[in-house]
Amino acid sequence: MVPTDANFSGDVFGGQILSEIDRVAYVVAGRHCHLNCVTASIDRMDFLAPVHVGDVVEWLAELTHVGRSSMEVWIQVTAEPLQGGARRQVGEAYVTMVALDPAGKPTAVPGLELTSDAERRRFAEGSARAETRRKERAIHRT
Repeated sequence: MVPTDANFSGDVFGGQILSEIDRVAYVVAGRHCHLNCVTASIDRMDFLAPVHVGDVVEWLAELTHVGRSSMEVWIQVTAEPLQGGARRQVGEAYVTMVALDPAGKPTAVPGLELTSDAERRRFAEGSARAETRRKERAIHRT
C-alpha cells in the first residue's frame, strides 16, 4: 500500500480496502459467469488488524454461493511488511455480486459445481446468508 492510500499515521483507509475487495469480487464473479457484474451488498466486513503503508496485501477469494443471478464471494485479506515480517490476516468480507445482461437487467448465471464436503458446507452457509438478506430486504421495503 502507498501513502495516498493512508491517513497521517500511515494506516490504510478502510475505504481503500473496501474498494479493493469490491474489485476482487467483481473479477471472481465475472470469471464465473462471463458477464458484467455489480455489487449488490457487502454482508459483513471485519477489519481485524490495521494495514500500513508499505505492506503487501494479498486477497484470497472464493465463490461460495450462486443463486439465479447472484453470486456470493468470500474474501480474506492478509498483509505483510514488504521489508519482512509475519503475514497477518487483516480482514474478511462476504460480497454479493449480481450478473447483468446487455440491457443492464439481472440475468441467470451458471450453477456452482460443488466437489467437496467443504464446498457443500460453504454453499449451505451462503444459502442461509442469502435467505437472511432476502428477509431483511422485505422488511425494509415495507
